[in-house]
Amino acid sequence: MKRQHQELAAGRWFELSLVGQLGNIGSEVERAIRWRAKGNADYARRAFERALELLELSIADSKNRTRLKELTRLREGLVDYFCFDNLYGSSDESWRKYFHSFAYAAAIHRGA
Repeated sequence: MKRQHQELAAGRWFELSLVGQLGNIGSEVERAIRWRAKGNADYARRAFERALELLELSIADSKNRTRLKELTRLREGLVDYFCFDNLYGSSDESWRKYFHSFAYAAAIHRGA
Protein backbone atom coordinates (compact mmCIF):
# COMPACT_ATOMS: atom_id res chain seq x y z
CA MET A 1 0.00 0.00 0.00
CA LYS A 2 1.51 3.30 -1.10
CA ARG A 3 1.57 6.03 1.54
CA GLN A 4 -1.04 8.67 0.70
CA HIS A 5 -0.45 11.13 3.53
CA GLN A 6 3.25 11.96 3.16
CA GLU A 7 3.07 15.30 4.96
CA LEU A 8 1.08 13.89 7.88
CA ALA A 9 3.37 10.88 8.20
CA ALA A 10 6.37 13.23 8.32
CA GLY A 11 5.23 14.49 11.70
CA ARG A 12 2.24 16.78 11.33
CA TRP A 13 -0.15 13.97 12.28
CA PHE A 14 1.47 13.67 15.68
CA GLU A 15 0.68 17.31 16.46
CA LEU A 16 -3.06 16.57 16.32
CA SER A 17 -4.97 15.47 19.40
CA LEU A 18 -6.45 11.98 19.41
CA VAL A 19 -9.87 13.55 18.83
CA GLY A 20 -8.52 15.40 15.79
CA GLN A 21 -6.88 12.24 14.50
CA LEU A 22 -10.09 10.22 14.86
CA GLY A 23 -12.09 12.98 13.21
CA ASN A 24 -9.81 12.79 10.17
CA ILE A 25 -9.95 8.99 10.12
CA GLY A 26 -13.72 9.25 10.26
CA SER A 27 -13.72 11.53 7.20
CA GLU A 28 -11.94 8.84 5.20
CA VAL A 29 -14.30 6.16 6.51
CA GLU A 30 -17.25 8.32 5.47
CA ARG A 31 -15.75 8.66 1.99
CA ALA A 32 -15.33 4.88 1.79
CA ILE A 33 -18.96 4.36 2.82
CA ARG A 34 -20.24 6.88 0.27
CA TRP A 35 -18.17 5.51 -2.60
CA ARG A 36 -19.24 1.98 -1.80
CA ALA A 37 -22.90 3.08 -1.79
CA LYS A 38 -22.36 4.67 -5.21
CA GLY A 39 -20.93 1.39 -6.50
CA ASN A 40 -17.37 2.65 -6.99
CA ALA A 41 -15.37 -0.13 -5.35
CA ASP A 42 -12.00 1.32 -6.40
CA TYR A 43 -12.59 4.73 -4.81
CA ALA A 44 -14.10 3.06 -1.74
CA ARG A 45 -11.01 0.86 -1.37
CA ARG A 46 -8.70 3.86 -1.72
CA ALA A 47 -10.57 5.83 0.94
CA PHE A 48 -10.53 2.81 3.23
CA GLU A 49 -6.77 2.40 2.71
CA ARG A 50 -6.26 6.07 3.59
CA ALA A 51 -8.32 5.58 6.75
CA LEU A 52 -6.17 2.58 7.70
CA GLU A 53 -2.99 4.53 7.02
CA LEU A 54 -4.12 7.33 9.33
CA LEU A 55 -5.21 4.82 11.95
CA GLU A 56 -1.77 3.17 11.83
CA LEU A 57 -0.19 6.59 12.38
CA SER A 58 -2.44 7.08 15.42
CA ILE A 59 -1.48 3.67 16.76
CA ALA A 60 2.20 4.59 16.35
CA ASP A 61 1.71 7.95 18.12
CA SER A 62 3.28 7.69 21.58
CA LYS A 63 0.73 10.04 23.16
CA ASN A 64 -2.00 7.52 22.32
CA ARG A 65 -0.38 4.56 24.08
CA THR A 66 -3.08 4.47 26.77
CA ARG A 67 -5.66 4.13 23.98
CA LEU A 68 -3.96 1.31 22.07
CA LYS A 69 -6.68 -1.21 22.91
CA GLU A 70 -9.41 1.04 21.50
CA LEU A 71 -7.37 1.95 18.43
CA THR A 72 -6.44 -1.63 17.60
CA ARG A 73 -10.04 -2.75 18.14
CA LEU A 74 -11.14 0.05 15.84
CA ARG A 75 -8.74 -1.23 13.18
CA GLU A 76 -10.04 -4.77 13.68
CA GLY A 77 -13.66 -3.63 13.33
CA LEU A 78 -13.02 -1.54 10.22
CA VAL A 79 -11.10 -4.31 8.48
CA ASP A 80 -13.85 -6.79 9.39
CA TYR A 81 -16.51 -4.45 8.00
CA PHE A 82 -14.83 -3.39 4.78
CA CYS A 83 -12.76 -6.48 3.89
CA PHE A 84 -14.24 -9.56 5.53
CA ASP A 85 -17.58 -11.00 6.68
CA ASN A 86 -18.64 -8.27 9.15
CA LEU A 87 -18.68 -10.69 12.07
CA TYR A 88 -19.13 -7.77 14.46
CA GLY A 89 -22.36 -6.73 12.74
CA SER A 90 -21.27 -3.16 11.99
CA SER A 91 -23.26 -0.92 9.68
CA ASP A 92 -22.68 2.30 7.78
CA GLU A 93 -24.80 4.04 10.39
CA SER A 94 -22.87 2.61 13.35
CA TRP A 95 -19.57 3.85 11.88
CA ARG A 96 -21.09 7.26 11.21
CA LYS A 97 -22.29 7.50 14.80
CA TYR A 98 -18.91 6.40 16.18
CA PHE A 99 -16.92 8.96 14.20
CA HIS A 100 -19.43 11.83 14.28
CA SER A 101 -18.64 12.77 17.87
CA PHE A 102 -14.93 13.01 17.10
CA ALA A 103 -15.51 15.18 14.04
CA TYR A 104 -17.84 17.42 16.05
CA ALA A 105 -15.40 17.76 18.94
CA ALA A 106 -12.51 18.48 16.57
CA ALA A 107 -14.58 21.19 14.84
CA ILE A 108 -15.37 22.81 18.19
CA HIS A 109 -11.69 22.72 19.12
CA ARG A 110 -10.77 24.41 15.80
CA GLY A 111 -13.44 27.02 16.41
CA ALA A 112 -15.41 26.00 13.34
